Amino acid sequence: MSEPTATAFKPKSKFLQVLQERGYIHQCTDLEALDKAASEGVVTAYVGYDCTADSLHIGHLISIMMLRWLQKTGHRPITLMGGGTTKVGDPTDKDKQRPLLTDAQIASNMSSIQTTFGKFLSFGNAATDAVMVNNADWLEKLGYVEFLRDYGVHFTINRMLTFDSVKLRLEREQPLTFLEFNYMLMQATDYLELSRRYGCALQMGGSDQWGNIINGVELVRRVDAKPACGLTTPLLMTSSGQKMGKSLGGAVWLNADRLSPYDYWQVWRNTEDADVGKFLKLFTELPIEECERLAALPGAEINEAKKVLADEATTLLHGREAAQAARAASDKAFEQGVMSEDLPTLEVDRATLEAGIPVANLVVDAGLAASRSDARRLAQGGGLRVNNEPVADGARVLTLADLTVDGVIKLAAGKKKIVLIKPV
Repeated sequence: MSEPTATAFKPKSKFLQVLQERGYIHQCTDLEALDKAASEGVVTAYVGYDCTADSLHIGHLISIMMLRWLQKTGHRPITLMGGGTTKVGDPTDKDKQRPLLTDAQIASNMSSIQTTFGKFLSFGNAATDAVMVNNADWLEKLGYVEFLRDYGVHFTINRMLTFDSVKLRLEREQPLTFLEFNYMLMQATDYLELSRRYGCALQMGGSDQWGNIINGVELVRRVDAKPACGLTTPLLMTSSGQKMGKSLGGAVWLNADRLSPYDYWQVWRNTEDADVGKFLKLFTELPIEECERLAALPGAEINEAKKVLADEATTLLHGREAAQAARAASDKAFEQGVMSEDLPTLEVDRATLEAGIPVANLVVDAGLAASRSDARRLAQGGGLRVNNEPVADGARVLTLADLTVDGVIKLAAGKKKIVLIKPV
């Protein structure tokens, strides 16, 4: 299976032109065939999302944006919910088997994450309207012997052992269960089913999914002799070499009940200087020329570009009003030094605060540090402030006496993270 160099290819279709100029393409099984199909008609493509949590995170955003551009350039996206595959667990980039969820947990997670797609895609019955399906609809109906007979014969253990998702686990001497080993067969079956049901001819995903995608492409071609392509995006890394997707409080969730629009705005506002242009192209719909102009702003002016990035990315997910409120709250907190009701708030029991709470505990509860030891190091390094005053001792106890005239305690980590502590 070939992997053409995207930078050397000059696409004719609007879809691939957009993906190429904005930096979405890492690998593709057949760029020329895909470009031809996208130039001559409507291409149906899918991305799969397992339901391991009640929210998607920023790592999923790049594939969601690809589905959005697919639809905006005249093609049909499918969001595949992994109601079936979540029961098995994708071994890709994992050192151990992930916890198995109950049917009720999977259903609850699926219901929660489905709402995200409606913010980026238009669903309906028209030719290019998005479709949402659940792979449990076919995977749960497969008999084991039938599954092995119909699909297992198309895969060799020799080949499967060469894929990174398997090879890396074995090299680390970590166990790989037979359950997980079957995941790639199940994902390949998804592609075949979507090809038959919807005429799907393209699967997209992250570069870590390349092996799984190849299996699906080959299964569709061997069993039904239908056209099938696979396309992956680069692994999302910051310029400092960190995998994007983590904030001080953990994963950058897309659901507002897991991460507030204000905190989401701050994630983009805190982008490293060297990443501004890349992220503007990937996560906003600003014209390429404007992305490049903003990325080239000199010195401190790059901070204005970061605010534009934060505005545009937050607008796509949470709406323009939420983005404007987040920027206003940030301006008040950091530039004008005043409180804002839009700042993240942590409610604590009034009686507990009256008795006293170590500031390190509040820092962790507020999501400003991962542990109390991290919070203490933050304080010792001069990065912790209470009501705008530096606090060097993480063991310092805060009480009701520390409340401001606004009835809250203003807790700040670094220059960009603020949470209000409110007694209830």
